[in-house]
Amino acid sequence: MMQDWFGKAKFGVFLHWGIYSVRGVVESWSFFNGEIPYDEYMAQLDGFTADRYDPDAWADLFARAGATYAVLTTKHHDGVALWDTALSDLNVARRTPAGRDLVGPFVDALRKRGLKVGLYFSHLDWSEPTHASLNTNGVYGGPKDRSPHNSPPDEVEDPATWERFLAFHRGQLRELCERYRPDLLWFDGDWEREPERWRWPELRDQLQAWCPGVILNSRMGGYGDYETPEQGVPLVAPEGVWEFCMTLNDSWGYQAGDENHKSARQLVRTLAETVGMGGNLLLGIGPHADGTLQPAQVERLEAIGGWVARHRAAVFGTRAGLPCGHHYGPSTLSEDGRTLYLTLLDPPQDEIAVKGLLNGIVSVRALGSGAELAHRMVGGAPWNDVPGVLWIEVPREACDPLATALAVELDGPLRLYRGSGHAIANN
Repeated sequence: MMQDWFGKAKFGVFLHWGIYSVRGVVESWSFFNGEIPYDEYMAQLDGFTADRYDPDAWADLFARAGATYAVLTTKHHDGVALWDTALSDLNVARRTPAGRDLVGPFVDALRKRGLKVGLYFSHLDWSEPTHASLNTNGVYGGPKDRSPHNSPPDEVEDPATWERFLAFHRGQLRELCERYRPDLLWFDGDWEREPERWRWPELRDQLQAWCPGVILNSRMGGYGDYETPEQGVPLVAPEGVWEFCMTLNDSWGYQAGDENHKSARQLVRTLAETVGMGGNLLLGIGPHADGTLQPAQVERLEAIGGWVARHRAAVFGTRAGLPCGHHYGPSTLSEDGRTLYLTLLDPPQDEIAVKGLLNGIVSVRALGSGAELAHRMVGGAPWNDVPGVLWIEVPREACDPLATALAVELDGPLRLYRGSGHAIANN
């Protein structure tokens, strides 16, 4: 059930936080793929302190970054819950020095600042004995299809045990829904079983009963509300409302040694491109085991927030902008269609060109500096509805160090020429 807020959200923060941050190993996959033994992975429970966890500071940072929502991993594939679930003792309240629910304070901190609450939940649970009761559907194409974490070792399926897993799975989701009332449930891990094994339509109805109006992402056998392309910016926008999720460095959670953080310019570029195609950007960061955030990631979020503050009108209250070919860069359009926002990813040599505008131009200004910019329409055959090219002078002093957004005020709702050109006989 798609709520109106999500299509207007534009930017969110995605936090992968769990026991994997103690040693800085890959979340869940490090034991599944045999990089470290399962027992060594789970020994990280003893080091997960969260003793410097300050969800209010997190929420303040997200708000300064320009984010309107945030998503926290309540349980990854390793099965370790960040809340005190009544259905398993494998949770941080009972099995780690943290000794408390970590989800509730996160939810409260976001809501105090008007941010929407997203909770990540993995359908998979590679620590729950009842999970490995059915064979996988062969999606991996190799040894992973017969891992003891996801399939019975003798390949003899036990449907009754799978039903017990589904009851456990639904029970934990009901806890999250009824305790925290999330605005969004962000699922992962729907690939190991055929859709009919999961009974996705039944789950969708249950979730809406437990938390009316909750938005569901696509990773529940196609029965969610929106698509979630990952790590590579789409070249063609998915149908409907969508969200692009991407890591700030190369890792979802904190990984020791991963200092390959994307630059502020790269991140702003990705935000502008995603919003310009009509999507939301969900940017992934990985806190340390004590709850502190990586300094480089804080710095990047602050930089994004500074850019968003200077160019807010080009991000929020907008829809997808011009089709490819009209402007060489991202663009957005105000909801009334009367203001076109052009993002320049690099400072131009002198002028930029915009093609195919049938509107008259009232004014052009640089959002960051507020400078009014000279512009002129060159060529075209307006008497035959063939527009010229809009040339806009953009001096270096009007440019933003990360990306420059221009507001082009039109004389009415946007009208575009999308033709191929033709001979003009009446000139």
